[in-house]
Amino acid sequence: MKDKKRLPTDDGPTKWASPFAALKQVELTPTSPARSVSTQSEPVPIAHKKNRGRVDIIRQTAHRGGKTVTVVTGFIGIGLAEKELLAKQMQKACGAGGTVKDGRIEIQGDQRDAVARILIDAGFRPVFAGG
Repeated sequence: MKDKKRLPTDDGPTKWASPFAALKQVELTPTSPARSVSTQSEPVPIAHKKNRGRVDIIRQTAHRGGKTVTVVTGFIGIGLAEKELLAKQMQKACGAGGTVKDGRIEIQGDQRDAVARILIDAGFRPVFAGG
């Protein structure tokens, strides 16, 4: 058998060396605030333009087991990262779940008014479409 390092099971003291003990001797240099690493991820600001185009806000229940979903479609010239950020803001404001699928933002429930407010703040021109 191979010799394995085993910890004693009796009440005797265990020999343990912290892997971080060497860090006590390292001196840290101060960094500028622009280069400091944050532990929290800061949201990327949304570019606010005067008119970023028309988007349709649709309330759907078809093929969803009778559940209502608010769908935002018609984004032009906007990347996936910004759609996900908008979806996150909508979810937080509505207190509901949601996702980004096939270039559309889907928010659970009939949340058209709250979604429209967020889109107006982001510079879009929301239009209520469908039922």
